[in-house]
Amino acid sequence: MSVGISNPLVPAGPSARATAWIVSVGVFVVNLDLFVVNVAVPALGASFDGASLASLSWVLNAYAIVFAALLVPAGRLADRFGHRRGFLLGLAVFTLASTLCALAPGVGWLSAARALQAAGAAALMPTSLALLLVATPAERRTRAVRGWAAIGGIAAGLGPVAGGLLVELDWRWVFLVNVPVGVAGLLLGARLLPADRPDRGGPLPDLTGAVLLTGAIGVLALGLVKSDAWGWSSGRTLGALAAAVLLGGAFWWRSARHPAPVVELPLLRIPAFSVATCAALLFTVAFAGLLLTSVLWCRQVWGYSAIRTGLAIAPGPLVVPVLALGSGPLVRRIGAGRTAALGCVLLGLGLVWWALSADPVPHYATGLLPGMLVTGVGVGLALPTLVGAAAAALPPDRFATGSAVTTMARQTGSVLGVAVTVSLLGQPATASAALDAFRHGWYVAAASAFIAAVAALLLRREARSPVPAAAGAAEVSHGSA
Repeated sequence: MSVGISNPLVPAGPSARATAWIVSVGVFVVNLDLFVVNVAVPALGASFDGASLASLSWVLNAYAIVFAALLVPAGRLADRFGHRRGFLLGLAVFTLASTLCALAPGVGWLSAARALQAAGAAALMPTSLALLLVATPAERRTRAVRGWAAIGGIAAGLGPVAGGLLVELDWRWVFLVNVPVGVAGLLLGARLLPADRPDRGGPLPDLTGAVLLTGAIGVLALGLVKSDAWGWSSGRTLGALAAAVLLGGAFWWRSARHPAPVVELPLLRIPAFSVATCAALLFTVAFAGLLLTSVLWCRQVWGYSAIRTGLAIAPGPLVVPVLALGSGPLVRRIGAGRTAALGCVLLGLGLVWWALSADPVPHYATGLLPGMLVTGVGVGLALPTLVGAAAAALPPDRFATGSAVTTMARQTGSVLGVAVTVSLLGQPATASAALDAFRHGWYVAAASAFIAAVAALLLRREARSPVPAAAGAAEVSHGSA
């Protein structure tokens, strides 16, 4: 951790330094959890009597759905009742939920505990940035925000290996490791985090809208995940998809009328913001498919151990922060749209490489590794550029809200990516069928990446700035997940 925050997060004064450390550790643990849980999925299936991939997908999707729905309301509640209080509450909920995850006797319990984890993360993420900015002198805030945002990249690089090591011990350590960190953060935070003045005015956030959004994304994921078992033309699949449309329509209607909606619809009328957010959603569909299939391929087809799987996946995530920090000159030279499109195309090409070179006999150096490196470069170019383009299009008084909407879109893309991948992989009975299923998954994920590239090209060339100051920093940090 010291590597990530030793230079950027150095506000003057011991209290400010303590705030930076407490905030950074909390954000790091939340981001790390996203990657280590992906690596743990095969071990969960073995532990829970061979639970199906469709059931296990809810361990990932329950988190993403609740985080997407609660991020904006939780941030607004923290504005109203205090960022310090919101951060400590979020960390407490996340720590408690981590304990419940470790105690889970089955997939249902674990998925519910993961949803509770997401509620804690939704309260922790926006308040952590607010606390950091309050504690940091004005002249150091830009560096502090960059360091804070880089935590997600550090977690991405360490996550696969850390996940592999923990799963080798027992998958429950994936969650138990959060508990002492969370308890220490709570004890220190209660003493050292700065007090703030909450804004008691304004309407309460639209919690009903958050429930509608949760339901819409949830039943859509259910219909996609179960389509292989139910059949695409079955009444249950069609009913789930119809319910998603109805709940989504109700959410849209509610957002248009509530004074503090989950999504401020006027923001979507800003062309660069809506295009960048749409491209980020499509990009994340492909990225989520990449993460899940790479783990399952190594574990189930090649028979790798958990730690070997983590090491095999790590080169891709390790490339991401390097490209994210170094892509500024390219954005200024050719524009945000072309840079993001290039990244999306590289992500797609890496997935196509896997589909063409896939072989049940392990050939890491010529099979998985080249695709992992190419996709890592793609993520490093596309993700921060799309985040920055979306944030740069917002008026200054909507930086936080707009960035939260982009994060919400990306979490929705993650749910869709996992659900579509699970539907395509199904339950193949033979090695040949498994190979075909993985190839279909990679081709569909690549298609989503290529469509994201087309969307990114719609960004106007003037959208050149990577991430202006605090705009969208929460998105960058959580975005690499």
